Amino acid sequence: MRRDLGFWGLTGIGFSNIVGSGWLFAAMYAAQTAGPAALLSWIGAGLLCGLVALVMIELGASRPEGGGTVRWPLFANGRLVGTLIGWSVLLSVGGTAAEISAIMQYTAHYLPGLYNGHTLTLAGLALACGLTVLLTALNWFAVRLFARLNTLVSIFKIAVPVATVLALVASGWHAGRLTDHGGFAPYGYVACLTALAGGGIVYSVNGFQAPLDFSGETRNPRRTLPWAVLAGIGLALLMYLALQVAYLFTVPEHLLGGGWQGVSFDSPFGQLALILNLHWLSTLLYADAVLSPGGSAYVGVAIDARHTYALAKNGTIPRYFMKVDEGSGMPRRALVINLVVIVLFLLPFGGWQDIVSVMGDMYLLIYAASAVAVAVFRTEAGGGTAGWVPGLRWIAPLSFVVASEFVYWSGWQHLRLALPLVLAGLLLFLGMRRPGARATVDDGAGPRRPLAAELRTGAWLVVYLLALTALSWLGTFKGSGHLPAPYDSLTVAAVALAVFFWAVRSGVGQLSAARQAAA
Repeated sequence: MRRDLGFWGLTGIGFSNIVGSGWLFAAMYAAQTAGPAALLSWIGAGLLCGLVALVMIELGASRPEGGGTVRWPLFANGRLVGTLIGWSVLLSVGGTAAEISAIMQYTAHYLPGLYNGHTLTLAGLALACGLTVLLTALNWFAVRLFARLNTLVSIFKIAVPVATVLALVASGWHAGRLTDHGGFAPYGYVACLTALAGGGIVYSVNGFQAPLDFSGETRNPRRTLPWAVLAGIGLALLMYLALQVAYLFTVPEHLLGGGWQGVSFDSPFGQLALILNLHWLSTLLYADAVLSPGGSAYVGVAIDARHTYALAKNGTIPRYFMKVDEGSGMPRRALVINLVVIVLFLLPFGGWQDIVSVMGDMYLLIYAASAVAVAVFRTEAGGGTAGWVPGLRWIAPLSFVVASEFVYWSGWQHLRLALPLVLAGLLLFLGMRRPGARATVDDGAGPRRPLAAELRTGAWLVVYLLALTALSWLGTFKGSGHLPAPYDSLTVAAVALAVFFWAVRSGVGQLSAARQAAA
Protein backbone atom coordinates (compact mmCIF):
# COMPACT_ATOMS: atom_id res chain seq x y z
CA MET A 1 0.00 0.00 0.00
CA ARG A 2 1.17 3.54 -0.83
CA ARG A 3 1.79 6.27 1.77
CA ASP A 4 -0.07 9.08 -0.01
CA LEU A 5 -2.31 10.52 2.75
CA GLY A 6 -1.68 13.68 4.79
CA PHE A 7 -3.51 15.60 7.56
CA TRP A 8 -6.33 17.11 5.50
CA GLY A 9 -7.00 13.90 3.62
CA LEU A 10 -7.19 11.96 6.90
CA THR A 11 -9.35 14.59 8.62
CA GLY A 12 -11.73 14.49 5.66
CA ILE A 13 -11.89 10.70 5.90
CA GLY A 14 -12.64 10.83 9.64
CA PHE A 15 -15.23 13.60 9.38
CA SER A 16 -16.94 12.07 6.36
CA ASN A 17 -17.13 8.69 8.05
CA ILE A 18 -18.65 10.21 11.21
CA VAL A 19 -21.15 12.51 9.52
CA GLY A 20 -23.28 10.26 7.38
CA SER A 21 -26.90 9.27 7.73
CA GLY A 22 -26.73 10.04 11.47
CA TRP A 23 -27.33 13.75 10.98
CA LEU A 24 -30.47 13.02 8.96
CA PHE A 25 -32.20 10.79 11.54
CA ALA A 26 -30.46 10.74 14.95
CA ALA A 27 -31.83 14.07 16.20
CA MET A 28 -35.39 12.76 15.87
CA TYR A 29 -34.71 9.29 17.31
CA ALA A 30 -32.71 10.76 20.21
CA ALA A 31 -35.55 13.19 21.00
CA GLN A 32 -38.09 10.36 20.87
CA THR A 33 -35.98 8.40 23.35
CA ALA A 34 -34.84 11.12 25.79
CA GLY A 35 -36.61 14.38 24.91
CA PRO A 36 -34.49 17.55 25.29
CA ALA A 37 -32.13 15.60 27.55
CA ALA A 38 -30.78 14.09 24.32
CA LEU A 39 -28.41 17.07 24.37
CA LEU A 40 -26.69 15.45 27.36
CA SER A 41 -26.46 12.19 25.41
CA TRP A 42 -24.60 13.92 22.57
CA ILE A 43 -22.17 15.60 24.95
CA GLY A 44 -21.61 12.36 26.83
CA ALA A 45 -21.09 10.40 23.62
CA GLY A 46 -18.56 12.97 22.39
CA LEU A 47 -16.57 12.91 25.63
CA LEU A 48 -16.64 9.14 25.99
CA CYS A 49 -15.81 8.52 22.33
CA GLY A 50 -12.96 11.01 22.72
CA LEU A 51 -11.66 8.88 25.58
CA VAL A 52 -11.83 5.75 23.44
CA ALA A 53 -10.21 7.67 20.58
CA LEU A 54 -7.12 8.33 22.73
CA VAL A 55 -6.56 4.59 22.93
CA MET A 56 -7.00 4.20 19.17
CA ILE A 57 -4.68 7.15 18.52
CA GLU A 58 -1.90 5.59 20.61
CA LEU A 59 -2.25 2.32 18.72
CA GLY A 60 -2.28 4.04 15.33
CA ALA A 61 0.78 6.12 16.19
CA SER A 62 2.66 3.16 17.72
CA ARG A 63 1.80 0.46 15.19
CA PRO A 64 0.58 2.00 11.92
CA GLU A 65 -0.89 -0.69 9.66
CA GLY A 66 -3.67 -1.03 7.11
CA GLY A 67 -6.75 -2.39 8.91
CA GLY A 68 -5.03 -1.94 12.26
CA THR A 69 -8.23 -2.28 14.29
CA VAL A 70 -8.33 -5.93 13.12
CA ARG A 71 -4.61 -6.61 13.52
CA TRP A 72 -3.96 -5.20 17.01
CA PRO A 73 -6.23 -7.64 18.95
CA LEU A 74 -4.54 -10.56 17.18
CA PHE A 75 -1.06 -9.41 18.17
CA ALA A 76 -2.06 -8.63 21.77
CA ASN A 77 -4.31 -11.57 22.65
CA GLY A 78 -3.78 -14.34 20.17
CA ARG A 79 -5.75 -16.00 17.42
CA LEU A 80 -9.03 -16.72 19.25
CA VAL A 81 -9.51 -13.05 20.13
CA GLY A 82 -8.25 -12.04 16.70
CA THR A 83 -10.83 -14.32 15.05
CA LEU A 84 -13.79 -13.17 17.18
CA ILE A 85 -12.99 -9.47 16.78
CA GLY A 86 -12.25 -10.00 13.09
CA TRP A 87 -15.60 -11.74 12.69
CA SER A 88 -17.41 -8.84 14.39
CA VAL A 89 -15.57 -6.44 12.07
CA LEU A 90 -16.73 -8.43 9.06
CA LEU A 91 -20.30 -8.26 10.38
CA SER A 92 -19.94 -4.52 10.99
CA VAL A 93 -19.63 -4.09 7.24
CA GLY A 94 -23.41 -3.93 7.56
CA GLY A 95 -22.93 -0.39 8.87
CA THR A 96 -22.37 0.68 5.27
CA ALA A 97 -25.74 -0.89 4.51
CA ALA A 98 -27.27 1.57 6.99
CA GLU A 99 -25.95 4.51 4.97
CA ILE A 100 -27.36 3.06 1.78
CA SER A 101 -30.69 2.40 3.50
CA ALA A 102 -30.79 6.05 4.61
CA ILE A 103 -30.27 7.18 1.02
CA MET A 104 -33.20 5.03 -0.08
CA GLN A 105 -35.48 6.43 2.66
CA TYR A 106 -34.85 10.01 1.55
CA THR A 107 -34.99 9.14 -2.15
CA ALA A 108 -38.46 7.71 -1.49
CA HIS A 109 -39.61 11.34 -1.26
CA TYR A 110 -39.27 11.43 -5.06
CA LEU A 111 -39.79 7.71 -5.75
CA PRO A 112 -42.37 6.50 -3.19
CA GLY A 113 -42.07 2.87 -4.22
CA LEU A 114 -38.61 2.48 -2.66
CA TYR A 115 -39.57 2.40 1.02
CA ASN A 116 -42.78 1.22 2.71
CA GLY A 117 -42.26 2.99 6.04
CA HIS A 118 -40.36 0.16 7.70
CA THR A 119 -38.17 -1.65 5.17
CA LEU A 120 -36.96 -1.33 1.60
CA THR A 121 -39.29 -2.59 -1.10
CA LEU A 122 -38.04 -4.87 -3.87
CA ALA A 123 -37.46 -1.81 -6.08
CA GLY A 124 -35.64 -0.06 -3.22
CA LEU A 125 -33.45 -3.10 -2.65
CA ALA A 126 -32.57 -3.26 -6.36
CA LEU A 127 -31.60 0.42 -6.42
CA ALA A 128 -29.62 0.00 -3.16
CA CYS A 129 -27.67 -2.89 -4.70
CA GLY A 130 -26.92 -0.77 -7.76
CA LEU A 131 -25.61 2.05 -5.55
CA THR A 132 -23.40 -0.43 -3.66
CA VAL A 133 -21.88 -1.54 -6.96
CA LEU A 134 -21.24 2.11 -7.91
CA LEU A 135 -19.50 2.89 -4.60
CA THR A 136 -17.35 -0.21 -5.01
CA ALA A 137 -16.38 0.91 -8.51
CA LEU A 138 -15.40 4.37 -7.23
CA ASN A 139 -13.06 2.71 -4.72
CA TRP A 140 -11.43 0.62 -7.42
CA PHE A 141 -8.65 3.15 -8.10
CA ALA A 142 -5.75 4.71 -6.16
CA VAL A 143 -6.15 5.93 -2.57
CA ARG A 144 -5.00 9.46 -3.51
CA LEU A 145 -7.97 9.84 -5.89
CA PHE A 146 -10.27 8.46 -3.17
CA ALA A 147 -9.01 11.07 -0.66
CA ARG A 148 -9.47 13.97 -3.09
CA LEU A 149 -13.03 13.00 -3.98
CA ASN A 150 -13.87 12.50 -0.31
CA THR A 151 -12.49 15.94 0.65
CA LEU A 152 -14.81 17.60 -1.89
CA VAL A 153 -17.78 15.66 -0.52
CA SER A 154 -16.81 16.62 3.07
CA ILE A 155 -16.94 20.35 2.23
CA PHE A 156 -20.52 19.95 0.98
CA LYS A 157 -21.40 17.84 4.03
CA ILE A 158 -20.38 20.74 6.28
CA ALA A 159 -22.18 23.41 4.29
CA VAL A 160 -25.63 21.77 4.13
CA PRO A 161 -26.09 21.02 7.87
CA VAL A 162 -24.89 24.53 8.73
CA ALA A 163 -27.43 26.00 6.28
CA THR A 164 -30.11 23.71 7.75
CA VAL A 165 -29.51 24.87 11.32
CA LEU A 166 -29.49 28.56 10.39
CA ALA A 167 -32.62 28.35 8.22
CA LEU A 168 -34.70 26.29 10.68
CA VAL A 169 -33.78 28.44 13.67
CA ALA A 170 -34.56 31.64 11.75
CA SER A 171 -37.94 30.36 10.51
CA GLY A 172 -39.50 28.31 13.31
CA TRP A 173 -37.99 28.96 16.76
CA HIS A 174 -40.23 28.04 19.72
CA ALA A 175 -39.00 29.18 23.13
CA GLY A 176 -39.44 27.06 26.25
CA ARG A 177 -38.79 23.70 24.64
CA LEU A 178 -36.30 22.65 27.34
CA THR A 179 -39.00 22.79 30.02
CA ASP A 180 -42.35 22.29 28.21
CA HIS A 181 -43.93 18.95 27.16
CA GLY A 182 -42.79 16.93 30.14
CA GLY A 183 -39.71 18.93 31.09
CA PHE A 184 -36.05 18.58 30.19
CA ALA A 185 -35.96 14.81 30.82
CA PRO A 186 -39.57 13.64 30.26
CA TYR A 187 -38.59 9.96 30.16
CA GLY A 188 -36.02 10.08 32.95
CA TYR A 189 -32.27 10.52 32.81
CA VAL A 190 -31.78 6.78 32.25
CA ALA A 191 -33.28 7.41 28.81
CA CYS A 192 -30.17 9.48 28.01
CA LEU A 193 -28.18 6.26 28.21
CA THR A 194 -30.67 4.34 26.08
CA ALA A 195 -30.48 7.09 23.45
CA LEU A 196 -26.74 6.50 23.05
CA ALA A 197 -27.31 3.30 21.08
CA GLY A 198 -31.06 2.96 20.53
CA GLY A 199 -31.34 6.59 19.41
CA GLY A 200 -28.48 6.22 16.98
CA ILE A 201 -26.13 8.59 18.82
CA VAL A 202 -23.23 6.16 19.23
CA TYR A 203 -23.60 5.13 15.62
CA SER A 204 -23.64 8.78 14.54
CA VAL A 205 -20.53 9.76 16.51
CA ASN A 206 -18.85 6.49 15.66
CA GLY A 207 -16.46 6.39 12.73
CA PHE A 208 -13.66 8.49 14.24
CA GLN A 209 -11.35 5.48 13.94
CA ALA A 210 -11.46 5.67 10.13
CA PRO A 211 -8.09 7.50 9.73
CA LEU A 212 -6.44 4.77 11.82
CA ASP A 213 -7.40 2.11 9.30
CA PHE A 214 -5.44 4.13 6.73
CA SER A 215 -2.38 4.42 8.98
CA GLY A 216 -0.44 2.11 6.66
CA GLU A 217 -1.05 4.61 3.83
CA THR A 218 -0.17 7.80 5.78
CA ARG A 219 2.83 10.06 5.55
CA ASN A 220 4.37 10.49 9.02
CA PRO A 221 1.51 8.75 10.90
CA ARG A 222 2.84 9.52 14.40
CA ARG A 223 2.47 13.24 13.80
CA THR A 224 -0.56 13.28 11.49
CA LEU A 225 -2.96 10.65 12.84
CA PRO A 226 -3.65 12.01 16.36
CA TRP A 227 -4.65 15.49 15.22
CA ALA A 228 -6.69 14.19 12.29
CA VAL A 229 -8.75 11.91 14.57
CA LEU A 230 -9.39 14.60 17.19
CA ALA A 231 -10.24 17.24 14.57
CA GLY A 232 -12.81 14.92 12.99
CA ILE A 233 -14.50 14.22 16.35
CA GLY A 234 -14.62 17.90 17.36
CA LEU A 235 -16.12 19.12 14.08
CA ALA A 236 -18.73 16.37 14.02
CA LEU A 237 -19.81 16.84 17.64
CA LEU A 238 -20.37 20.58 17.19
CA MET A 239 -22.47 19.88 14.12
CA TYR A 240 -24.61 17.23 15.83
CA LEU A 241 -25.29 19.45 18.84
CA ALA A 242 -26.37 22.33 16.59
CA LEU A 243 -28.70 20.01 14.64
CA GLN A 244 -30.24 18.61 17.84
CA VAL A 245 -30.92 22.14 19.13
CA ALA A 246 -32.47 23.12 15.79
CA TYR A 247 -34.73 20.06 15.85
CA LEU A 248 -35.86 20.54 19.46
CA PHE A 249 -36.74 24.19 19.02
CA THR A 250 -38.38 24.09 15.58
CA VAL A 251 -40.76 21.10 15.68
CA PRO A 252 -44.25 22.65 15.30
CA GLU A 253 -46.23 22.93 18.52
CA HIS A 254 -49.25 21.03 17.21
CA LEU A 255 -47.15 17.88 16.70
CA LEU A 256 -46.16 17.68 20.36
CA GLY A 257 -49.56 16.77 21.78
CA GLY A 258 -48.30 13.26 22.51
CA GLY A 259 -44.88 14.41 23.68
CA TRP A 260 -41.58 13.87 21.92
CA GLN A 261 -42.28 10.18 21.46
CA GLY A 262 -45.25 11.05 19.29
CA VAL A 263 -43.21 13.08 16.75
CA SER A 264 -42.20 10.89 13.84
CA PHE A 265 -41.00 11.69 10.32
CA ASP A 266 -39.74 9.47 7.52
CA SER A 267 -37.23 12.22 6.64
CA PRO A 268 -37.07 14.56 9.67
CA PHE A 269 -35.26 17.68 8.49
CA GLY A 270 -36.64 17.52 4.97
CA GLN A 271 -40.24 17.37 6.22
CA LEU A 272 -39.59 20.07 8.82
CA ALA A 273 -38.37 22.34 6.04
CA LEU A 274 -41.57 21.72 4.06
CA ILE A 275 -43.75 22.44 7.11
CA LEU A 276 -41.91 25.76 7.56
CA ASN A 277 -42.31 26.56 3.83
CA LEU A 278 -38.58 26.37 3.25
CA HIS A 279 -38.93 24.59 -0.08
CA TRP A 280 -35.43 25.54 -1.23
CA LEU A 281 -34.00 23.97 1.93
CA SER A 282 -36.12 20.86 1.47
CA THR A 283 -34.78 20.46 -2.07
CA LEU A 284 -31.22 20.92 -0.83
CA LEU A 285 -31.76 18.44 2.02
CA TYR A 286 -33.18 15.72 -0.19
CA ALA A 287 -30.20 16.16 -2.52
CA ASP A 288 -27.77 16.02 0.39
CA ALA A 289 -29.63 13.00 1.76
CA VAL A 290 -28.06 11.11 -1.09
CA LEU A 291 -24.65 12.80 -0.97
CA SER A 292 -24.09 12.85 2.81
CA PRO A 293 -24.71 9.17 3.63
CA GLY A 294 -23.33 8.40 0.18
CA GLY A 295 -20.06 10.04 1.25
CA SER A 296 -19.99 7.95 4.44
CA ALA A 297 -20.83 4.83 2.47
CA TYR A 298 -17.99 5.73 0.08
CA VAL A 299 -15.56 5.91 3.00
CA GLY A 300 -17.19 2.84 4.58
CA VAL A 301 -16.55 0.74 1.49
CA ALA A 302 -12.89 1.82 1.57
CA ILE A 303 -12.53 1.02 5.29
CA ASP A 304 -14.31 -2.30 4.90
CA ALA A 305 -11.79 -3.24 2.22
CA ARG A 306 -8.89 -2.50 4.62
CA HIS A 307 -10.60 -4.57 7.32
CA THR A 308 -11.12 -7.50 4.98
CA TYR A 309 -7.52 -7.19 3.77
CA ALA A 310 -6.41 -7.36 7.42
CA LEU A 311 -8.69 -10.34 8.09
CA ALA A 312 -7.04 -12.18 5.22
CA LYS A 313 -3.65 -11.21 6.64
CA ASN A 314 -4.78 -12.64 9.99
CA GLY A 315 -5.78 -15.88 8.29
CA THR A 316 -9.41 -15.51 9.42
CA ILE A 317 -10.57 -15.58 5.81
CA PRO A 318 -8.67 -16.99 2.79
CA ARG A 319 -5.41 -15.21 1.93
CA TYR A 320 -6.79 -14.82 -1.58
CA PHE A 321 -8.53 -11.63 -0.38
CA MET A 322 -5.25 -10.11 0.80
CA LYS A 323 -4.09 -9.45 -2.77
CA VAL A 324 -3.35 -5.77 -3.47
CA ASP A 325 -3.48 -4.54 -7.06
CA GLU A 326 0.02 -3.41 -8.04
CA GLY A 327 -1.12 -0.57 -10.29
CA SER A 328 -3.57 1.14 -7.89
CA GLY A 329 -2.39 -0.13 -4.49
CA MET A 330 -6.03 -1.11 -3.71
CA PRO A 331 -7.17 -4.46 -2.21
CA ARG A 332 -9.68 -5.10 -5.00
CA ARG A 333 -10.61 -8.66 -4.04
CA ALA A 334 -11.55 -7.41 -0.57
CA LEU A 335 -13.81 -4.81 -2.20
CA VAL A 336 -15.70 -7.55 -4.01
CA ILE A 337 -16.40 -9.70 -0.93
CA ASN A 338 -17.57 -6.63 0.99
CA LEU A 339 -19.99 -5.83 -1.80
CA VAL A 340 -21.63 -9.21 -1.20
CA VAL A 341 -21.78 -8.72 2.60
CA ILE A 342 -23.40 -5.25 2.29
CA VAL A 343 -26.12 -6.62 0.02
CA LEU A 344 -26.79 -9.49 2.45
CA PHE A 345 -27.30 -7.01 5.31
CA LEU A 346 -29.76 -4.99 3.26
CA LEU A 347 -31.97 -8.09 2.91
CA PRO A 348 -32.95 -8.94 6.53
CA PHE A 349 -33.00 -5.41 7.97
CA GLY A 350 -33.70 -2.67 5.45
CA GLY A 351 -34.47 0.10 7.97
CA TRP A 352 -31.89 2.61 9.22
CA GLN A 353 -32.57 2.32 12.95
CA ASP A 354 -32.75 -1.49 12.85
CA ILE A 355 -29.34 -1.73 11.21
CA VAL A 356 -27.49 0.88 13.28
CA SER A 357 -28.67 -0.50 16.63
CA VAL A 358 -27.01 -3.84 15.88
CA MET A 359 -24.00 -2.48 13.98
CA GLY A 360 -23.15 -0.05 16.79
CA ASP A 361 -22.56 -2.98 19.11
CA MET A 362 -20.19 -4.60 16.62
CA TYR A 363 -18.05 -1.44 16.47
CA LEU A 364 -17.97 -1.09 20.24
CA LEU A 365 -16.43 -4.53 20.65
CA ILE A 366 -13.54 -3.31 18.49
CA TYR A 367 -13.00 -0.45 20.92
CA ALA A 368 -13.02 -2.78 23.93
CA ALA A 369 -10.44 -5.09 22.33
CA SER A 370 -8.26 -2.10 21.39
CA ALA A 371 -8.23 -0.90 25.02
CA VAL A 372 -6.85 -4.28 26.05
CA ALA A 373 -4.34 -4.24 23.19
CA VAL A 374 -2.83 -0.87 24.13
CA ALA A 375 -2.47 -1.98 27.76
CA VAL A 376 -0.70 -5.15 26.64
CA PHE A 377 1.59 -3.33 24.20
CA ARG A 378 2.73 -0.75 26.75
CA THR A 379 4.32 -3.49 28.89
CA GLU A 380 7.89 -4.69 28.42
CA ALA A 381 6.67 -7.94 26.86
CA GLY A 382 4.57 -5.93 24.40
CA GLY A 383 7.49 -3.81 23.28
CA GLY A 384 6.13 -0.48 24.49
CA THR A 385 4.05 2.21 22.77
CA ALA A 386 4.78 5.60 21.20
CA GLY A 387 3.90 7.52 24.36
CA TRP A 388 1.85 10.10 22.45
CA VAL A 389 -1.07 9.85 24.91
CA PRO A 390 -0.19 10.39 28.59
CA GLY A 391 -2.16 8.59 31.28
CA LEU A 392 -2.77 5.34 29.38
CA ARG A 393 -2.51 3.43 32.62
CA TRP A 394 -5.97 4.66 33.64
CA ILE A 395 -7.34 5.65 30.21
CA ALA A 396 -7.17 2.07 28.88
CA PRO A 397 -9.29 0.39 31.61
CA LEU A 398 -11.71 3.32 31.68
CA SER A 399 -12.05 3.09 27.90
CA PHE A 400 -12.84 -0.63 28.21
CA VAL A 401 -15.53 0.09 30.81
CA VAL A 402 -17.02 2.85 28.63
CA ALA A 403 -17.20 0.57 25.59
CA SER A 404 -18.83 -2.13 27.74
CA GLU A 405 -21.44 0.27 29.08
CA PHE A 406 -22.22 1.48 25.56
CA VAL A 407 -22.85 -2.11 24.50
CA TYR A 408 -25.02 -2.76 27.56
CA TRP A 409 -27.06 0.44 27.18
CA SER A 410 -28.05 -0.49 23.64
CA GLY A 411 -30.65 -2.80 25.17
CA TRP A 412 -31.60 -6.46 25.30
CA GLN A 413 -33.66 -6.38 22.09
CA HIS A 414 -30.49 -5.59 20.10
CA LEU A 415 -27.91 -7.48 22.14
CA ARG A 416 -29.86 -10.73 21.98
CA LEU A 417 -29.08 -10.65 18.25
CA ALA A 418 -25.68 -8.91 18.13
CA LEU A 419 -23.76 -10.85 20.79
CA PRO A 420 -24.75 -14.37 19.65
CA LEU A 421 -23.73 -13.31 16.12
CA VAL A 422 -20.26 -12.43 17.43
CA LEU A 423 -20.03 -15.64 19.45
CA ALA A 424 -20.69 -17.55 16.23
CA GLY A 425 -17.11 -16.57 15.40
CA LEU A 426 -16.04 -19.20 17.97
CA LEU A 427 -17.34 -21.87 15.59
CA LEU A 428 -15.28 -20.28 12.82
CA PHE A 429 -12.16 -20.43 15.00
CA LEU A 430 -12.73 -24.06 15.98
CA GLY A 431 -13.35 -24.93 12.34
CA MET A 432 -10.03 -23.36 11.38
CA ARG A 433 -8.28 -25.42 14.09
CA ARG A 434 -10.06 -28.73 13.45
CA PRO A 435 -7.85 -31.85 13.08
CA GLY A 436 -6.53 -32.04 9.56
CA ALA A 437 -7.05 -28.35 8.84
CA ARG A 438 -4.21 -26.67 6.97
CA ALA A 439 -1.76 -24.94 9.32
CA THR A 440 -2.25 -21.21 9.58
CA VAL A 441 0.05 -19.25 7.29
CA ASP A 442 2.24 -16.56 8.80
CA ASP A 443 -0.14 -13.95 10.19
CA GLY A 444 2.45 -11.99 12.17
CA ALA A 445 1.28 -13.37 15.53
CA GLY A 446 4.15 -15.78 16.04
CA PRO A 447 4.34 -19.59 15.88
CA ARG A 448 1.14 -21.64 15.81
CA ARG A 449 0.24 -22.64 19.39
CA PRO A 450 -1.76 -25.62 20.66
CA LEU A 451 -5.54 -25.20 20.68
CA ALA A 452 -5.71 -25.40 24.48
CA ALA A 453 -3.21 -22.54 24.83
CA GLU A 454 -5.17 -20.35 22.41
CA LEU A 455 -8.41 -21.08 24.27
CA ARG A 456 -6.84 -20.14 27.61
CA THR A 457 -5.47 -16.87 26.24
CA GLY A 458 -8.74 -15.84 24.59
CA ALA A 459 -11.23 -17.24 27.11
CA TRP A 460 -11.74 -13.77 28.60
CA LEU A 461 -13.52 -12.55 25.47
CA VAL A 462 -15.95 -15.48 25.41
CA VAL A 463 -16.74 -15.00 29.11
CA TYR A 464 -17.08 -11.23 28.55
CA LEU A 465 -19.64 -11.69 25.75
CA LEU A 466 -21.63 -14.25 27.74
CA ALA A 467 -21.60 -11.99 30.82
CA LEU A 468 -22.84 -8.97 28.82
CA THR A 469 -25.62 -11.07 27.33
CA ALA A 470 -26.73 -12.31 30.76
CA LEU A 471 -26.53 -8.85 32.35
CA SER A 472 -28.49 -7.36 29.46
CA TRP A 473 -31.31 -9.84 30.05
CA LEU A 474 -31.25 -9.17 33.81
CA GLY A 475 -31.02 -5.38 33.57
CA THR A 476 -33.38 -2.48 32.97
CA PHE A 477 -32.47 -1.61 29.37
CA LYS A 478 -35.32 -3.49 27.72
CA GLY A 479 -34.39 -6.52 29.83
CA SER A 480 -36.32 -8.35 32.55
CA GLY A 481 -35.57 -5.72 35.21
CA HIS A 482 -34.42 -8.28 37.78
CA LEU A 483 -31.30 -6.16 38.29
CA PRO A 484 -32.58 -2.62 38.94
CA ALA A 485 -30.94 0.67 37.97
CA PRO A 486 -28.36 1.95 38.73
CA TYR A 487 -27.02 -1.34 40.08
CA ASP A 488 -27.18 -2.91 36.62
CA SER A 489 -24.77 -0.36 35.11
CA LEU A 490 -22.52 -0.54 38.18
CA THR A 491 -22.41 -4.33 37.87
CA VAL A 492 -21.47 -4.05 34.20
CA ALA A 493 -18.63 -1.66 35.14
CA ALA A 494 -17.33 -4.01 37.84
CA VAL A 495 -17.46 -7.06 35.56
CA ALA A 496 -15.80 -5.12 32.73
CA LEU A 497 -12.99 -3.95 34.98
CA ALA A 498 -12.31 -7.50 36.21
CA VAL A 499 -12.35 -8.86 32.65
CA PHE A 500 -10.00 -6.09 31.48
CA PHE A 501 -7.24 -7.01 33.95
CA TRP A 502 -7.75 -10.70 33.15
CA ALA A 503 -7.41 -9.93 29.43
CA VAL A 504 -4.25 -7.87 29.91
CA ARG A 505 -2.66 -10.54 32.05
CA SER A 506 -3.47 -13.20 29.43
CA GLY A 507 -2.07 -11.06 26.62
CA VAL A 508 1.18 -10.25 28.47
CA GLY A 509 1.60 -13.92 29.35
CA GLN A 510 1.18 -14.91 25.73
CA LEU A 511 3.74 -12.37 24.47
CA SER A 512 6.24 -13.34 27.20
CA ALA A 513 5.93 -17.02 26.25
CA ALA A 514 6.42 -16.17 22.58
CA ARG A 515 9.58 -14.18 23.38
CA GLN A 516 11.02 -17.04 25.42
CA ALA A 517 10.24 -19.51 22.65
CA ALA A 518 11.91 -17.24 20.08
CA ALA A 519 15.00 -16.90 22.29
